[in-house]
Amino acid sequence: MAIPVETFYLDARGQATLQARIQQMIAQGILSGRFRRGEKLPSTRKLAAHLGVSRITVTLAYTELVASDYLMSRGRSGYFVSDNAPEPPPVPALTVPADRVDWTRAIGQRFTGGAAPDKPLDWARYPYPFIYGQTDASLFDHANWRLCAVQTLGQRDFAALTSDQYDQDDPQLVEFIARHTLPRRGIIATPSQILVTMGAQNALWLAAQVLLTQRRRAAVEDPCYPALRDVLTHTRCHLSAVPVDGDGLPPELIPDGTDVIFTTPSHQSPTSATMPLARRHALLDRARALEALIVEDDYEFEMAFLRAPSPALKSLDEDGRVIYAGSFSKSLFPGLRLGYLVGSAPFIAEARALRASVLRHPPGLMQRAAAYFLSLGHYDALIRRTARAYAERRHVMEAAIAAEGLSIAGRGAHGGSSFWMQAPEDTDTDALALALRGDGVLIEPGRPFFAGDAPPGRFYRLAYSSIPSERIPEGVARIARAMR
Repeated sequence: MAIPVETFYLDARGQATLQARIQQMIAQGILSGRFRRGEKLPSTRKLAAHLGVSRITVTLAYTELVASDYLMSRGRSGYFVSDNAPEPPPVPALTVPADRVDWTRAIGQRFTGGAAPDKPLDWARYPYPFIYGQTDASLFDHANWRLCAVQTLGQRDFAALTSDQYDQDDPQLVEFIARHTLPRRGIIATPSQILVTMGAQNALWLAAQVLLTQRRRAAVEDPCYPALRDVLTHTRCHLSAVPVDGDGLPPELIPDGTDVIFTTPSHQSPTSATMPLARRHALLDRARALEALIVEDDYEFEMAFLRAPSPALKSLDEDGRVIYAGSFSKSLFPGLRLGYLVGSAPFIAEARALRASVLRHPPGLMQRAAAYFLSLGHYDALIRRTARAYAERRHVMEAAIAAEGLSIAGRGAHGGSSFWMQAPEDTDTDALALALRGDGVLIEPGRPFFAGDAPPGRFYRLAYSSIPSERIPEGVARIARAMR
């Protein structure tokens, strides 16, 4: 490998002759390990021009280094680090400097300690991964996503890819959300009412930061998405965990004095309960009576393959009190980290300013690539293909669960991608999940989804989004055997 000429520079403070300083520079590079045996040095002409010295000075320096066996000359090929050049000394073991800071006092706010589910990064190597929210490579449209990404890298989209948009979003992506995605949910919004986020979790964080203070109260479903509970805890607001039932969040249980209500009406996380239309109207009435706002996480609405999805809360809202959070991260792939907030313009303006102070805007490359994938129809085709596969897997899993005598605690009335399961009394699903890993099976224990100091340990989630149909019966059978 050739050593780039830019690697060489002379110390302006050196006192020796130019020839000696060049020799020392190269020798130090070899002794430090930066230049390795067999690597080619720049030609004498190129190095002389780079250093601003005469070519004869570099030639003499090279000649001296050849004589001392640091370099070797290979005919017309040039100069190389000699095979007999001194080896750099072994690197001593690094010693971590002592940390004398009292971090228990230095840390002003703590963000650790949340009850996040344990999801192994190597989940794909397990033969029976009933794990939620990961991409199934067999369903994803690799070819068209690659074409959209390549198109984004072209000269036509150079500005969208490279410019600092400060607090603005890709206009093509915003237009698609406004004209195609939201109308399907019965929502009409202008670009000033839409903000692109780094996934739904970032959308929920922005909403919580803008709407909540230490004096305000938030109501959240119990059980719920653990990261949302952590986000709300960080705001130091008063937090009320409201138990859900088979229809989702009961409006009558929302306590007086609540300022913001967080809910997942399409597919409650993690129970998959779908809120009926009558309850949606009742929830809006309860929020109106409390003068509260609602943050609607329209979780998994695309996966309504059993029947048409219920209208979004936002589409029923006549007061502007519903803030809508959507995401492409689950329906495309989690690593995409693209979502969006929809709300009244004053709220979006504050959320946009907050986002700009933290990360300006999501990467232009991902926004434009997603905009092409959506607008060219590839996204709709992917959703249809995924829905068909999920419908088949759900049917297979229901049959396997019934055959093994396991109990379903919650299932999406419209579809979804998982079952909320209930084990026998006194079952510790954390221990069960650990035992099943050794048998090649991954499940999600339910304890992290619950609030309180003593969450129930008998619940667990089985997702069929990341496991092919033919493996489901044996995986469910292994769960049943381990439980017995």
